[in-house]
Amino acid sequence: MADTLVPFLKMNGLGNDFVVFDSREKKVILTPAQIATIGDREKGIGFDQMITVEPASSDAYAFMRIHNRDGSEVDACGNATRCIGRLLMGEAGTPGVTIQTNAGLLIAHASDTETLVSVDMGTPRLEWDQIPLAEEFADTRAIELQIGPIDAPVLHSPSVVNVGNPHAIFWVDDIEAHDLERFGPLLECHPMFPEKANISLAQIIGENEIRLKVWERGVGLTRACGTAACATGVAAARTGRTARKCTVHLPGGPLGIEWREDNDHIMMTGETAIEFEGALNLDTLTYTKTASGDAAMEPTQ
Repeated sequence: MADTLVPFLKMNGLGNDFVVFDSREKKVILTPAQIATIGDREKGIGFDQMITVEPASSDAYAFMRIHNRDGSEVDACGNATRCIGRLLMGEAGTPGVTIQTNAGLLIAHASDTETLVSVDMGTPRLEWDQIPLAEEFADTRAIELQIGPIDAPVLHSPSVVNVGNPHAIFWVDDIEAHDLERFGPLLECHPMFPEKANISLAQIIGENEIRLKVWERGVGLTRACGTAACATGVAAARTGRTARKCTVHLPGGPLGIEWREDNDHIMMTGETAIEFEGALNLDTLTYTKTASGDAAMEPTQ
C-alpha cells in the first residue's frame, strides 16, 4: 500500500508553535497517540498544539479544532487563532474572518502588517462555576489556594479566569524566583480544578506592563500562551494592577491585551510566523519539509 502524505504548515505565534492541517476537503483524523508522536520535539515535528481546519457552520469561514501535544482536545488557543486567522484572511482576501471553535465564534482582524494579527477572544468567564472550580468562591479575583507551608506559602491566592479554558494566575514579585516547571504539574492537576488549569506566574514590571510565564495544561512550559495573556490582562484590571489595556511580555515576545469596557470583549494583538511547509507520512509519522516560511522571528525576553 502506498504511503499516505498529508501537507501541513508549521506556524508559531511568539514561539507558541503549531502544526496545521487543512481538513476541509480531505479529512485528517489522528488518534491521541499519533498526535503525541507527531508533537514529540525529538522524534516528531514538535509542537505545542495541533490544529485542524475543518468545515464550519454558515456563521463562520472555518472551524478550528485544537489538540495539545499529549493528544487531548482543548476549546481555545489565542495564538493559534491569530495564526489561523492570518491564513484564512489571506485565503479569503478579507481584512477579517470569523473562526468557529469549541469555545464559540472568534473574529480575527488584520493589523498593520501581514504578520501582525488581532483576534477578538470574546468575554471572560469570571464566576466560580464557569471556570470551573471545585468549590464556591464569591470573589475569583483571589481564591484560597496555596503551595508550601501554611504560614509561609511559596505561591498563594491566585486570580482565576476562564478564557475558553481555565486559568490560575499567581501574582509574584519575580517570576524567575519560582520553579514553575516543578509546581506547574501539581497545580495543573490540583483538585480545585476539575478540568485542570493553565498555571501562570505574573509580575508587574511597569505601568500597564506585565511579565508572564505559563505552564499550559497538556503541554508544559510554553514560550507564549494567548489565552493566559488574556486571562492575566483581565485579572490585572480586576485587581487594580493595570488598566484595561496592557502589554503582556512572554518569553516569546509581547502581546497587546485590551479588555474593552463597552462590550466586555478581550482583544489580543501579536506577531505570527510561518516556519515552513511540509508533508507528513501518515503510515510512518515521519515528515519532510517542502518549502520555507517567513524569515525566522528573533526571540525576545
